[in-house]
Amino acid sequence: MASLDSVSLAILLGAVLVMAGILSSLLALRFGAPLLLVFLAIGMLAGDSGPGQLQFDDVRTTYLVGSVALALILFDGGLRTRFASIRTVLAPSVVLATIGVLLTAMITAPFAKYALDLNWTESLLVGAVVASTDAAAVFLLVHTQGLRLRPRVGATLEAESGTNDPFAIFLTLMLVEYISLGSSSPGHVLIEFVQEAVLGAVVGVIGGRLVVIALNQVALPQGLHAPFVTTGALVIFGGSQIMHASGFLAVYLAGIIIGNRPTRAHNSVVAFLDAATWLAQIVMFVLLGLLVSPSRLGASVLPAVAVALMLMLVARPLAVLACLAPFRFNWRERVFIAWTGLRGAVAIFLASIPMLVGLSKAYLYFDVAFVVVIISLLLQGWTLAPAARKLHVALPRAERGPRRVELDLPGQLEQQLVGYPVRPKSLYFRRGLIPSWSKPTLVIRNESILTPTEADPVAPGDYIYLLAPPEKAEALDRFFVDMQPSSAPDPHLLGDFMVSGEHTLAELAEIYGVRLGADDGKLTLADYFDVHLDRAPKEGAELALDTIVLVARSISGGRVNVVGLRLPEEDETPAPLTRTQALRRKLADVWASVAGV
Repeated sequence: MASLDSVSLAILLGAVLVMAGILSSLLALRFGAPLLLVFLAIGMLAGDSGPGQLQFDDVRTTYLVGSVALALILFDGGLRTRFASIRTVLAPSVVLATIGVLLTAMITAPFAKYALDLNWTESLLVGAVVASTDAAAVFLLVHTQGLRLRPRVGATLEAESGTNDPFAIFLTLMLVEYISLGSSSPGHVLIEFVQEAVLGAVVGVIGGRLVVIALNQVALPQGLHAPFVTTGALVIFGGSQIMHASGFLAVYLAGIIIGNRPTRAHNSVVAFLDAATWLAQIVMFVLLGLLVSPSRLGASVLPAVAVALMLMLVARPLAVLACLAPFRFNWRERVFIAWTGLRGAVAIFLASIPMLVGLSKAYLYFDVAFVVVIISLLLQGWTLAPAARKLHVALPRAERGPRRVELDLPGQLEQQLVGYPVRPKSLYFRRGLIPSWSKPTLVIRNESILTPTEADPVAPGDYIYLLAPPEKAEALDRFFVDMQPSSAPDPHLLGDFMVSGEHTLAELAEIYGVRLGADDGKLTLADYFDVHLDRAPKEGAELALDTIVLVARSISGGRVNVVGLRLPEEDETPAPLTRTQALRRKLADVWASVAGV
């Protein structure tokens, strides 16, 4: 009976720790504190050096939980990644995730050698452990601090975070193997890397496509779609690892493929993985905190702080500047990307690998990684928002999104129901605009269900449901938030090249003789972009209007402010692509074909 009581006590204590992590996250979110610090602190307080006095040194369990948690985090990140948003920054992101990690480790190694009294291989292992960034922490802080990063900067950090963890893990494992066996060769390392990367990518792509097919073809009972996808991700991860491929790369690519394909119960899958990922992070961070011994940190804390400062102020910036030199990033964007190289759970997880295999200085690696993470989160985490604003990579704060409700339709992949409350200052209510690819289906007013015809005119306070493709549902948000004030251009602006967005199509037709639809004449040019674009308009967006092409030249208040006209006689033969541009386009087309996005 005593053994049963000990099991029950372990379950109780584990549940209490996880519950404390969940509740503390609410407090941390309110004050903008890095959540990783909170979860690690809970683990440390519960450990043998804290008030909890829990004796925990099971590195194997910690590594197992950390592997599963990291796989779910990467899969969830891939599931939320829109391929269209990272397509243009794929090259710099991959360079940062591979060459950038290697350069960061190599620049950190000499300093770690002399600060920690290690040999060259051991110091390179310290560099590899702390080289990868934790962009999940970055975007969590961006969200809690109300930041909107410029699309190219945000997409680069997002893509880098999903692809740098597998390379950092590979580098760490290779160095641990070399230290354990005492020998290796460049050829062996290269073969191992190619095998892990190529085989991991193949398994991820095939596994992702198989999950999509099974999800859409197998009639699973309601509520099992999300667990099926989650376990499918873990099967892909475990299968890749058994084949000595990169399971972390495979699971991230599988997430991208599943997230960019129409599937059943997509919303319930995303919501379930959201909760599963949160729980996985809390459990992993608390367990890592339990392994930390504050009394053991005393001897290495000062050298570890020095390594952390060297990493943040020298190694990461130099690596980023070198990797982004061939790409068109301005100096402000490069400095911000360099500063947002936060270290998080991955660094501490990698530091547990030497402990698992029993290296002689394993606890030193773990303690250094722990101190580096703490310093990084304290110094970089709390200065993220000021840095983004000072460097002008943060866009103006957007109004909080409307309360969007998404409902999957059984047996239907192309359309779903999307519901919004109608607000008196919204674009939909004031202008009556709705995208051409959506269709109002029903209106709820005073607990009564009405057809759009019966509810016409729609009033503030109504709740309207529309049919829309799942991949475009989020683009409806901008029609149901309060309209932002726009700075109107010169009202007399109407020439051969630039047109005010407030001029109507009828005015344009009168001057340029374009043909319009029966109801299009009353639309302004800004309205025309809102109705026909799949996403919120951006500078450079183009739309055909009979024989001319409209080009968005200026955006204000979320709408097109100035429109450029490309007349038929202005058409020119496009300039031939350079070899580099042609190669990039070919690679992007191949990936889109393979991934099915």
